[in-house]
Amino acid sequence: MDLILWRHAEAVDDVDGGDDLQRALTARGEKQAMRMAAWLDRHLPEGARILASPALRCEQTAMALGRKFKTRTELAPDGTVAGVLEAAKWPDAKEHVVIVGHQPVLGETVAQLLQLKQPACPIRKGAVWWFRTRERDGHQQTLLIAVQSPDTVG
Repeated sequence: MDLILWRHAEAVDDVDGGDDLQRALTARGEKQAMRMAAWLDRHLPEGARILASPALRCEQTAMALGRKFKTRTELAPDGTVAGVLEAAKWPDAKEHVVIVGHQPVLGETVAQLLQLKQPACPIRKGAVWWFRTRERDGHQQTLLIAVQSPDTVG
């Protein structure tokens, strides 16, 4: 199974207690999402399952890919690593799964998948971390296939 963690692109700052779920992408964020989506579209198979947080900025990031996606409440800003992995059906899903979500939970998921000593890994806005699971010698392994930033893809 391939699991792609995609942090939402740059969004407007929260303004005086506004609804965090309604924060939209900035103009720069829209460009970041489009650049990353173009890279993903070249590498993802047609049958990939796309799941996004119900936050507007995540939905806008996912929309840049131009494929159908579903929103999942367990991917909201207050989500957990367990919720992310359950939504993705990690490690047993048959298709590629893209999760469009938030920090810190995406960084916490990266730390768990890579068995890092620190509890979380920083993930840049708009960036993608691509993982693959496989079995070798009777043991499941998690491989990091790619890390891409919207600033480095063209």
